[in-house]
Amino acid sequence: MRKDSFLWFSLLSSFVVLLFVTVPLLRMLTAPSFSALYETICDPQVYRSIWLSLYTGISAAAICFVFGTPLAYLLARSEFRGKKIVEAIVDLPIVIPHPVVGIALLGMVGKNFWLGRMMHELGLRIVGSPAGIIMVMTFVGLPFYLQAAKEGFASVSPRLEYVSRSLGASMFSTVINVTFPLAWRSILSGIIMCCARAISEFGAVVIIAYHPMIAPVLMFERFQSFGLRYSQPVAVWLIIVCLLLFISLRMVGGSPRKPGVGSRV
Repeated sequence: MRKDSFLWFSLLSSFVVLLFVTVPLLRMLTAPSFSALYETICDPQVYRSIWLSLYTGISAAAICFVFGTPLAYLLARSEFRGKKIVEAIVDLPIVIPHPVVGIALLGMVGKNFWLGRMMHELGLRIVGSPAGIIMVMTFVGLPFYLQAAKEGFASVSPRLEYVSRSLGASMFSTVINVTFPLAWRSILSGIIMCCARAISEFGAVVIIAYHPMIAPVLMFERFQSFGLRYSQPVAVWLIIVCLLLFISLRMVGGSPRKPGVGSRV
């Protein structure tokens, strides 16, 4: 009897959660007409903003992949003093309020800081440029990639690496030819998660680069200037982009492996 009560409670709670998530999104998706959606995507400003969001988001994910993969491997394979502190630092962007991220990065690339002065003297423009948007997106997306890549590397048995090293392969060759191919699914999932998180960023981007406008900033400006009617179609297209990314993530993730599969030599 108690089991049945818990089952009904679980089903009811699950139904409430699903409604809470799906009803606002369905209302958003069905509010604009098809003609409004078509006119919106044909608007050059909307098209440019969505393309800029995709371009900068993919660029941020690529940077996280290149520079974050070695750190993810180190955290997955090594135990060292201060590891928990390092993990806390790389996860910090998840919990920092987004405007705080923008203000912190603006203080680093502004003319009042040596790095900002040096970039200004070299003619490198960060504030109000795609480079600044990519910098913000990389900052907020990095923890998502690192977490996924670290779990992917941790799922690969170290015994496989020991066998490769015993056969004369270098550590670099072992990681590239043995570990990486076995962890690629998690790494690709991390790239997609990082890209999706980057595309959805608003609070930090609007401080570093209000112009050129990415899709969330354009949606916010249209909402402030013209109201819900003109901001909803932009929001719908942004939801569609994020939905496609997460469908890709689920397809990449596939079915979980059975315990022990891939862990034997």
